[in-house]
Amino acid sequence: MSIEPRNTYEPNPVLRALYARFFDRIQVDEAWVKTVRELSSKGTVVYVLRNLNPVDVLALDHLTRRYGLPEVRFANDLRMGILDPTGKGLLDGIFPGPRRRQSDDLRDAIENGSSATLCLKRPPGMLDVAAGASGGRGLKEGDELIETLINIQRRRDTPVLLVPQVIIWSNRPDTRGTNPLDWFLGPREWPSSIRTIGQFLYNYKHVALRAGEPLDLKEFLEKTDAMTPAERVRRVTYALLRRLERERRSVTGPAGKPPDRIRHEIVRSPKLRSQIADLAGDRPEDQSVLMGRALGMLREMQAAPNAATIKALELMMDRVFHRIYRGIDYPQQDIERLRSAAKEGAIILLPSHKSHIDYLLLSYVFQQEQLPLPHVAAGDNLSFFPLGSVFRRGGAFFIRRSFKGDPLYGVVVDAYIRRLIRDGFPLEFFLEGGRSRTGKLLPPKFGLLKMVIDAALGVPHKRVYFVPISIGYERVVESGSYTHELAGGEKAREDAAGLVKSASVLQHRYGRINLQVGHIMTLDDIRDELGLEPGEISENERRALVTKLGNRVMDEINRVAAVTPGALTALAALSHSRRGLPHEELLERCQRLLETLRGMHARISDATATSAGKLRPEAMREAAQMFVDAEMMEAHAPADTAESLARRRRGTISAGPGAIYTIPPGKRLALDTSKNIIVHFFVERALVAIAMTVPPGPTVGRQTVRDRVYKLSRLFKFEFRFHADASFDEIFENTLETMRTAGEVEQVGDHLDAGPGREGWSGREWLETYASILRNFVEGYRVAARGLGALVKGPVSEKDLVKKALAVGNRMFLAGEIERNESVSKPIIANAYLSLKDQGYLHDVDGKVELAESFRTQQAVRAIEGRIAGYLDADVRAP
Repeated sequence: MSIEPRNTYEPNPVLRALYARFFDRIQVDEAWVKTVRELSSKGTVVYVLRNLNPVDVLALDHLTRRYGLPEVRFANDLRMGILDPTGKGLLDGIFPGPRRRQSDDLRDAIENGSSATLCLKRPPGMLDVAAGASGGRGLKEGDELIETLINIQRRRDTPVLLVPQVIIWSNRPDTRGTNPLDWFLGPREWPSSIRTIGQFLYNYKHVALRAGEPLDLKEFLEKTDAMTPAERVRRVTYALLRRLERERRSVTGPAGKPPDRIRHEIVRSPKLRSQIADLAGDRPEDQSVLMGRALGMLREMQAAPNAATIKALELMMDRVFHRIYRGIDYPQQDIERLRSAAKEGAIILLPSHKSHIDYLLLSYVFQQEQLPLPHVAAGDNLSFFPLGSVFRRGGAFFIRRSFKGDPLYGVVVDAYIRRLIRDGFPLEFFLEGGRSRTGKLLPPKFGLLKMVIDAALGVPHKRVYFVPISIGYERVVESGSYTHELAGGEKAREDAAGLVKSASVLQHRYGRINLQVGHIMTLDDIRDELGLEPGEISENERRALVTKLGNRVMDEINRVAAVTPGALTALAALSHSRRGLPHEELLERCQRLLETLRGMHARISDATATSAGKLRPEAMREAAQMFVDAEMMEAHAPADTAESLARRRRGTISAGPGAIYTIPPGKRLALDTSKNIIVHFFVERALVAIAMTVPPGPTVGRQTVRDRVYKLSRLFKFEFRFHADASFDEIFENTLETMRTAGEVEQVGDHLDAGPGREGWSGREWLETYASILRNFVEGYRVAARGLGALVKGPVSEKDLVKKALAVGNRMFLAGEIERNESVSKPIIANAYLSLKDQGYLHDVDGKVELAESFRTQQAVRAIEGRIAGYLDADVRAP
């Protein structure tokens, strides 16, 4: 977020032209301006820069004047002539006089109430490096002036505040070692004026400006009475350089190394060598073979970030995202929380995974927000030509889906991840393992998380932050292929041909993307929750740590999932029981559901509602139009209105006032993916509603409702995430109390009945709406139960059983036995069989599934189906 400047001075014509051409385009974060302004109200602000660099000084001078901040009247050792921002260069050129000590000029500026800029180090030039200076370190420049500031502070009560300022013209990471170009231009870490000017001209529209933690000289002197003056100067210089470096690295990330150097350093690490020796056993000659294999595995796996590729990907993604999406929304405070964590340690990004776009999205946002780019864990199925090479240069590393049968591979992956964390690189991987085709979160896969936690425990000096991130799409670009897979089709293999076909996505619009960051956690947080003592932990405690953290991350992703116009529109449409849904009624349903979500403290996207919680009708119309354009909904207009006649003459019927929406049966499955992004918010209420609306419906005994909800929660154990930190009875009581408070249910003695209602709906209407939200899941489990008939004659592979159940489900839908076409879904049926196994109806034998002995008759199978169908007011027909 940027703010409007206040012009407080008129620079000389040369500077004015320079500022207008370049520096006026710098977008400054409001937080930077606010921080400096607040500090200036407490004392005298001295801006501290790391490098002695004219471009940085000019930029800082312009921005401080531009925003009415303390103006710079001193900058050390600039020698810039007429470009001197303090105004002395031109005067000194016309009226030369005796050269004054810089410490005197600094003292005059401070004592006259102005501010100053202090550059701590001078970049080493070619002659300096040739004379033995390090190309990776600056040369001393500001020590004498720091001593001057300390002496000024001794004579005054008002604090002198040293405020580190980091101006980054290029967010490319530093590189280890000195290459020939660095001899002439200086390294990226300590660039010469020529290199800075080049970076400035190339990247001045994307400059990063950060204010580091200020150092209060008054407080500092009170704590360092026993130090000598030289010790104080060294302490201040070190503290400032450390704060400056922390801010800079929060943008550029760790210094990079050539990929081959990293590989050889990894295989030479003591832990990997020890593990390879263990694998070789009594045959030392095998160690060299395993070392060679380890190098080959690293070469296939390793990311090789390349600045030119990253820039090209940024430009491409910028065009693609703006073409197919209306925007990418995220709270700015989430970005600042990520930035703060990146300053303190390594961050592990754990986003939800619903689309291949996820691989690119966080990197794109991080690039736009000047955060260090993450290394992204991707399946080796994405390493195909030509995209594999591009992704690798963009920061992706590729790992196999399974490590079974090759213990060396797991050891190498562990060593590589440990190296990334130790060096402080942001790491991104998907805890779900693969993409969710349904819109709901998949169960967490703990394998890679365990490796990351082991690596984090192995580097105790490095603080590691685990960041849950919800990525929400109003419509995923893969909706067509997902529908094919959900209906039972095989997953297509990723290859170049598929890439060419996927270019068709550029012809469509997919709404908005929404990012939300959950509570950022550390291992210490989880250890405290588990009651684990600091220090070494046992293997059982390690497993508990992995499981607890993984589940906490998934719960956080669900908690912060944003309510978008597309998700709300899909939810309202699919939970509507009649054939057509007028636009005006769609808005009413959305507003009522929105109020419910607000009561749950769900995050509502800015596009969905105003800050006061009022639904944005135009956003809902756009969402409906998006689904109409994608042929997931149809818009109809009554023939007796002038508007509908005009639309028909134009050959189009658009979403909006007067339209009536219908959902083609074959498209409900695709629309269900958008609905499921927020379906988890309603699960507890929907289970209560289903239990209360079982025929003959309310009034129902409270204990009966409790027992039914318990059975339903067990049935849907593998379908939905329930709070792991609360018992069933706690969740049930809290849900019931919330619904009573909302007027949706009421308790009369030992019975529950529909409440008086709210928001224009009766309590009965609320119960029916909630029950309708989960109806397709109940019907899907009924389909799975009917499909058990295929096992009466003997065991069947689970894959074949699911296929047979899908065929049964399609017949049931056509015959009118189930209402919802989206009930016939491969993941729903697969989860149903997991649940039926858990309840003892099924078990595995020799890679196949068979019925438990007491259920191997058609009559028993009908009884299983009947228990589920009873929640639907449906009869079970004999086959």
